[in-house]
Amino acid sequence: MKKYLSYKTISIISLVLVWLSSVTVKAQNNQFYNDAYQTIDNMLNDKQKYSFKDAVFSVENAYFQGKLDTVQLNNEIRFLTKFAKAIIANRDLNYKQSDKDKVSKYAAIYSIMCQTLSIAVKDTVIQYKPFNYDFKDVFGHNDITNLFVSKLLTTKKGNCNSMPYLYKILAEELGETANLALAPNHVYIKHQIKSDGWYNTELTSGMFPQDSWLMASGYIHLDAIKNGVFMKALNNKESLALCLFDLAQAYNRNFPGNDGEFVLKAVNRAIEISPNFAKALILRAETHKQQFEKLMDKQNLSSTNPENLKKAQQDPKAKELMDLMIQEYGHIYDIGYRQMPEEMYLDWLVSLRAERNKYENKKLINNFTK
Repeated sequence: MKKYLSYKTISIISLVLVWLSSVTVKAQNNQFYNDAYQTIDNMLNDKQKYSFKDAVFSVENAYFQGKLDTVQLNNEIRFLTKFAKAIIANRDLNYKQSDKDKVSKYAAIYSIMCQTLSIAVKDTVIQYKPFNYDFKDVFGHNDITNLFVSKLLTTKKGNCNSMPYLYKILAEELGETANLALAPNHVYIKHQIKSDGWYNTELTSGMFPQDSWLMASGYIHLDAIKNGVFMKALNNKESLALCLFDLAQAYNRNFPGNDGEFVLKAVNRAIEISPNFAKALILRAETHKQQFEKLMDKQNLSSTNPENLKKAQQDPKAKELMDLMIQEYGHIYDIGYRQMPEEMYLDWLVSLRAERNKYENKKLINNFTK
């Protein structure tokens, strides 16, 4: 029988791999990353059955270099899916519209993700504890696995990346779709139902906030909404574009100092599918910037000296990269993207709970109860 390593052991191994790669960059034609890219690309080209779960786990398995225990993770997903079906079968929502079956599934997933539930097991009642938001390293700067669904399933602690990803996975396991949506530094869920039209599900706080909360961040420009940068309900292929970005980001962690070829391959494919996907556009520009700086290093030119920027561009490749960067950063600004400081993001996130009465869609609370 094939043996798998514990999540803790995998994390230690991954840190060692990152350290080794910082000493000497491994061969950048890494098969695990190539396989993950091909899996997602095949789904985009309809050559392979679409599965957001498989796309997400292919990215995480690439980072762990084939050591991810997908058997155990799939067992966890199956358990949660059965649990959701049991909730659906044993409660009747107040919701009266013709799409009640669909809404019942959304409500069950919401309960699993966000609510403490009493469960009768023979003669005993036990308390099911929901998933919790982990405020430690929410952007994965210190450990990228803090963004992973596998970490969320193992620890029941996650963030605005892993929690909506798991929600979407569970919805698809129940035969429904769930639309991911983006805000500055943030991912959440958007649904469309007959009683309310589009509504938001915010898993980090377990609430259904109105769009006014998203706008309250102060970093959502009207052009960003118009151009689909933020607050757009992403379709399944656009959600796969997020996985391609995750793949590129994970590759950079495994292989710091890489030549940018694989990263550009992944983000360019993501941009083909979702042209105004800001994170992918930024990573592409940043990768070109790193390539430019490496060319400066080869010419023994310090990048801190503005005069050296002109000297470096005497190299045709360096000039090409500089022109690309100017164009790319300008486009990011033109579509309405504005960078939200990380400390302000955390304050904004906490504000939803502090001002719950101001931003919550109370009608949905009533619909999602018995």
